[in-house]
Amino acid sequence: MRSDAAATVPELAVVVPVKNEADNILALIEEIHAALAGRMEFEIVYVDDGSDDDTPAILAEARKAYPRLRVVRHRVSCGQSQAIATGVRHARAPLIATLDGDGQNDPADLPALAECWRAAAAPDRPKLMIAGWRAKRRDTVSRRVASRLANAIRAGLLGDDTPDTGCGTKLFPRELFLDLPRFDHMHRFLPALVLRAGGRVQSVAVNHRPRERGASKYGNLRRALVGIPDLLGVMWLMRRSRNPVVETVAP
Repeated sequence: MRSDAAATVPELAVVVPVKNEADNILALIEEIHAALAGRMEFEIVYVDDGSDDDTPAILAEARKAYPRLRVVRHRVSCGQSQAIATGVRHARAPLIATLDGDGQNDPADLPALAECWRAAAAPDRPKLMIAGWRAKRRDTVSRRVASRLANAIRAGLLGDDTPDTGCGTKLFPRELFLDLPRFDHMHRFLPALVLRAGGRVQSVAVNHRPRERGASKYGNLRRALVGIPDLLGVMWLMRRSRNPVVETVAP
């Protein structure tokens, strides 16, 4: 028989993309439950992006203890953006929250983001993204400086009016995401893509924690090198966007 957690369509899906994050999985799943249990119906969708450590085995064991957990896997690593897209497609909930799998995003922030979304006017919600803002980052000095510079350049060129697009903590309607153009590294430009689609982005300060286990998959130089052509591509997309006002013609 199916459990109640599996039978009920949840309000929120927490999508967590991971690659070789075996040491962070169980602690983060427990924190998500602690933050959301009793507040709303939710599911957790982990996307294993081709891990070659113990991540698959730990996720398999975690499913036995956490009926709200669902797991999908890329046989070959396709990157964080594709992992997020896979998780959103496999989610059942109409509302999506994302967290990085390294434990630096705090699941305790998710209820506040959900309340901000609910507090918006009903007509605005289908195209409203709530974006986390790491006002007090717990990273190295070099990473903080590089991030501030990148955010300033991006905001100046794209006009997305978002102080921290790199924060993994975000909340948005599933259908909104599925309508966005998809490409590698798109997760770094989600606010601009939402604006391009005629939506709105609201930034909310969230907690940020130091990485306690595992290692980052990108250095500052590599982030910059992969980001330049993506930035140019998004600038082109922004210039070519059209958002028609559709009216129904009576028969």
